[in-house]
Amino acid sequence: MTKIQEIISAIGGVVWGWPMIILLLGTHIYLTIRLRFPQRKLWKAVKLSVQSEAGAKGDVSQFGALATALAATIGTGNIIGVATAVSLGGPGAVLWCWLTGLFGIATKYSEALLALKYRVKTPEGRMLGGPMYALERGLGLKWLAILFCIFTALAAFGIGNTVQANAISENLCLLLADWMPESVMRIGVGILLSILIGVVIIGGVKGIARICTAFVPIMALLYVAGCIYILCCNAPYLPQSIRLIATQAFSLQAVGGGTAGTVMMAAARYGIARGLFSNESGMGSAPIVAAAGKTNSPVRGALVASTATFWDTVVICAITGLVIVSSIIANPDIDISDGAMLTKKAFGAIPVVGTPILTFGILTFAFSTILGWSYYGERAVEYLTGRKGIIPYRVAWTIACFLGSIISLDLVWNIADVMNAFMALPNLISLLLLSGVIAKETKNSRF
Repeated sequence: MTKIQEIISAIGGVVWGWPMIILLLGTHIYLTIRLRFPQRKLWKAVKLSVQSEAGAKGDVSQFGALATALAATIGTGNIIGVATAVSLGGPGAVLWCWLTGLFGIATKYSEALLALKYRVKTPEGRMLGGPMYALERGLGLKWLAILFCIFTALAAFGIGNTVQANAISENLCLLLADWMPESVMRIGVGILLSILIGVVIIGGVKGIARICTAFVPIMALLYVAGCIYILCCNAPYLPQSIRLIATQAFSLQAVGGGTAGTVMMAAARYGIARGLFSNESGMGSAPIVAAAGKTNSPVRGALVASTATFWDTVVICAITGLVIVSSIIANPDIDISDGAMLTKKAFGAIPVVGTPILTFGILTFAFSTILGWSYYGERAVEYLTGRKGIIPYRVAWTIACFLGSIISLDLVWNIADVMNAFMALPNLISLLLLSGVIAKETKNSRF
């Protein structure tokens, strides 16, 4: 097992290396320019996300689809992931993470537009879409669509299920360590989590969207409120924090005695990678649920979907980054080598409720991610097997929640990283080859 883990880890290092980072970021920039900066319509997109469209076709409201996508993307990566990027790449990583989100809005818009344009209506009246349908109906590459679905189904059980269940279990065990033995706690958490998730996903996308619509705004606002409190406490250090983030993002100073590149290279590598991993722009996951949204215009639906990247990275990751960097400046002796501990120390600045807010954020973000990814994986399985695969998939999903709560997941993390990269490749092919279609739809739209 150790050897297998080393091999998978090595593959993950290759597929998430500079070539993939350059391909994803390059796609973001290319689509931004090709579509004449769709980011300029962000305020209109935000307004559209809370407005209904008369006579629109779809399974859930546009806001419900957006909330479900946010549920899957807003997770532990926004909290601990940003701190890890700072610990590995320095304060400059925050700016690169933010820039990745800013340009990633164009990619999220593009993949959602294709998902809505090429979506299909089932005999039961449900709307199905995503990169697999764009690859099949837009490019005639059904074999590549099948590969995308295989990678999506596998990745979902990793990053979208077991690792999130494990995060919930770990945090509850730490919080309630004095109440009962860890082994008993993990089993109890696994059983309860499996039941809760199973009850929600039985209702399909409508059940998931209902929970996420009520859940996501509350958990995000509570987390952001905690961050704002810390920023107010660290107000004297904010100007210095902003200067440090900006200067180190483009610093050509050598690190590691001149053998490990520049400060800018380290900041860019970890900041871009964390931003891409956090908002999932280009991975092809979010457009699967965007296709279920009620809209008659692919452009309208795509604009709404693009706001997910704005909220996830441009807002939440940026605020988290400022909290981390200002806390480091305010407490020079703080240990920056451990991202999780760095986040815990930062939130410890909030009297009494700081640690509970952080714990609640991690628990709720992880729970919502399991819900969002359950829909992505289910649609991938349905594309491969038809309706007959849905019930077995849901049973397997709830069992995986239990297993994730009680086992070590180093190998699962590495496999999930590899599957995520393999998911992105077919999706990026569809985006680049169909960019002319995206541009034409955008140009001819009234939005």
